[in-house]
Amino acid sequence: MSMTPRSKRQSVTAPFLSLAVFGALFLTLLQPLLQGCGPALVAGVAVGASVVHDRRDATTVIDDQQIEIQAMVERMNDHELGAQGDISITSFNRVVLLTGQVRSPELSERFAEKVSRLPKVKRVVNEIGVGPDASLKREGEDTLITSRVKLSLTGIDLPGFDPTRVKVVTEMGVVYLMGLVSQEEAEAAVERARYVPGVNKVIKIFEYVEPDPAAP
Repeated sequence: MSMTPRSKRQSVTAPFLSLAVFGALFLTLLQPLLQGCGPALVAGVAVGASVVHDRRDATTVIDDQQIEIQAMVERMNDHELGAQGDISITSFNRVVLLTGQVRSPELSERFAEKVSRLPKVKRVVNEIGVGPDASLKREGEDTLITSRVKLSLTGIDLPGFDPTRVKVVTEMGVVYLMGLVSQEEAEAAVERARYVPGVNKVIKIFEYVEPDPAAP
């Protein structure tokens, strides 16, 4: 069986693996130090200015980054999965979304189980399909859809709504929406996304919060 990578997502080199392992270790060692710091310091050191707009706290943002790296390392260390699958990993508020394609349901279930056992993971949403990898054309179309959906969210006119709080993932024309939002924000986001050209379906993986009473 050929071991040639079939897409940019699956193409992994040894130096990149080492970097991923180092990144996971670095975040693991850094996190206890950050927990004793004030919010401004944590944001400045670990996650940058973007945390200002995020409803997750800084520690959770770091946890999500760490979960994605650790899950990626698990994927790369599974040689059978590496030869027969193409999986994307997205963590938001410690909820992990798995998308992509593998050759059998057993591979999908096995990887989802591994991810569910990673530290800090609350829940795994397994949307891995069974079938051939997406073509480069399909991947390009999905990237374009994601950009269009993000742009459409900027048109939502709700008090206090910030489109950057909605995580958009597209796979085979299916759009997944993640984030900490109010019910009203979720409904508005879905309504915007479903009319974007090329979208076949919208799936909500939101977690709900109360509207911000301080919003104008």
